[in-house]
Amino acid sequence: MSKLPEIPDVQRVEIEAAVYRKLIQHLRKYPEVQNIDLMNLAYFCRNCLSKWYRSEAADRGIDIDYDQAREIVYGMRYAEYKRQYAEEAAPEQLADFETARHKATE
Repeated sequence: MSKLPEIPDVQRVEIEAAVYRKLIQHLRKYPEVQNIDLMNLAYFCRNCLSKWYRSEAADRGIDIDYDQAREIVYGMRYAEYKRQYAEEAAPEQLADFETARHKATE
């Protein structure tokens, strides 16, 4: 591995925040990518991001409930997102999900 550049903490946090915003923007742009597919391939999904967001906010004394965090990640209320974009999971996806779900909580 090459030597990574020294990045001051303030700039590192700014870069990480920008990358997070791009990830969220990308996920919003492609709502046809189902959460179960994300979970099965990467062991995280939009709901995981929402939970992580809520947890980090709480660590900083900011009270955001899960539905509010999901609205931040999804860019709309979860029920609306689900109505517009969610598809029924295939049996194979559900079977793979059981493995992915356990890996996601390791």
